[in-house]
Amino acid sequence: MIELTKENNSGYRFRITSESGHVLLNSILFIDENKAKNSARELPKITSAQNVFERKTNHEGKFLFNLKNTKGELIGQSQLYSSEAGMENGIKNLKNRIATIDTLKEL
Repeated sequence: MIELTKENNSGYRFRITSESGHVLLNSILFIDENKAKNSARELPKITSAQNVFERKTNHEGKFLFNLKNTKGELIGQSQLYSSEAGMENGIKNLKNRIATIDTLKEL
């Protein structure tokens, strides 16, 4: 599922969750609702492109990934994973989830 939320008066975010309800991706804060929606609608094209997933390790040794658009601009960030394999599985799950949701209908 993809969900668009308003963050107080500061802007909009979207969140993609798995069928079981786990958060796969939290977007950055968008000032404009239409920019948030347009970015979400571009996800199927973005996730099929090369080099859009930036794999990282935080200072506690946990793994996470950033999703960037094809221009290299940050779109969102994953949850923390305890292993690199878990992070890679999270990327796979996100790609599969995006392929199954209809962002035009769900927003």
